[in-house]
Amino acid sequence: MSTAAFLAVALLHLMAAISPGPAVLMSARTGVIHGFRAGLALAIGIGLGGVIWAAAALFGLALLFEIAPNLLIALKILGGLWLLRMGVKMWRSADAPLDLDAGTACAPRFFQAMRTGLWVQLANPKPAIMFSAIFVGTVPQGASWVVFAMLLTVVFLNETLWNAFVARVFALPLARRSYMTVRTAIDRAFGGILCALGIKIAST
Repeated sequence: MSTAAFLAVALLHLMAAISPGPAVLMSARTGVIHGFRAGLALAIGIGLGGVIWAAAALFGLALLFEIAPNLLIALKILGGLWLLRMGVKMWRSADAPLDLDAGTACAPRFFQAMRTGLWVQLANPKPAIMFSAIFVGTVPQGASWVVFAMLLTVVFLNETLWNAFVARVFALPLARRSYMTVRTAIDRAFGGILCALGIKIAST
């Protein structure tokens, strides 16, 4: 695999990771409510989920979806329903009293937050199709395991570092104070967007 092709894959995936979606949304909310440590754990889980989808694409999951399209439909429905559930929960809790200091102190444990990030990423099977489209024509047939390992490392770093950055920005004192002034509206907007994404994933 040429250096130019490798860099192209890395850049294309970085653009996909940066684009707004459930992962970025949850990173922002986790950072602002629970602080950077929980946001970092969430970002690591998101990175691991990205690696799982990328590895599946490298080993032919897109071809399996073509052979058994009902499998993709089932995964979309399950993932969409999970995101929809999270969005409804976020919407309903928008009016509940919130103490950010208590939120930080009662933040989910590291592995609990990481698991949430993993599920957020796995709830959307579309990355497997996206990765397949990126890898076709850039990853040569018969590429060595070293190439695969490097690609998966880039996917992990792109997903983890970007979402950790988002969590860090929203965990800053100014961002947290600003959030508290319009918290109900933001949480309802976040919940609504998450519900819309869940419906979109399940129905397309």
